[in-house]
Amino acid sequence: MSTELTKWNCSGNKASVLVCRWIGERQSWLDYNRAMTPTHKSLLRHWLLARSDWMEARVMERAERNGYGHVTIALNRLFAHLGGRPLGLSDLARRMSISRQAVHKLALEAERLGLVEFVDSEVDGRVKLLRFSQKGWAMSEQAAQDFERIELELALQIGADNLEALKRILSMPWSEAEQRAG
Repeated sequence: MSTELTKWNCSGNKASVLVCRWIGERQSWLDYNRAMTPTHKSLLRHWLLARSDWMEARVMERAERNGYGHVTIALNRLFAHLGGRPLGLSDLARRMSISRQAVHKLALEAERLGLVEFVDSEVDGRVKLLRFSQKGWAMSEQAAQDFERIELELALQIGADNLEALKRILSMPWSEAEQRAG
């Protein structure tokens, strides 16, 4: 590893940990990722992860600007899987591929922040569901606007036709189960 890479500065708020800066010049997370993983660059998995990191970094930057700097990357992922509908913690744990205990810890943190609330399931009285609170819905609406702006930025970088092609390809079914589900 070069000595320049050891000068990586990640101090500051939670969002800046992901959106680190080189000393003396701005350097994106993607450039850091490329520098740290020179092999396997051509694998699809690498590019999907790198682009996911690129998107997440922009979301976290905007969250900070919009007064949601206290929202961690883990909470952001919880909210993405919650998707605007009440879900049980076990369902969220399966979707996120983490333990139910980890989801419960995140849910309690989000509840403490006033962004979600627990409600009884209408189907099973033993089950508690997690849903956005009014404050959480306001945050979700802001995030949706931010995603639209991020897509506009991306269209300027790669071209609107390429962005639409990318969306089309990523929305195609990748497995037989997805093809059967339609």
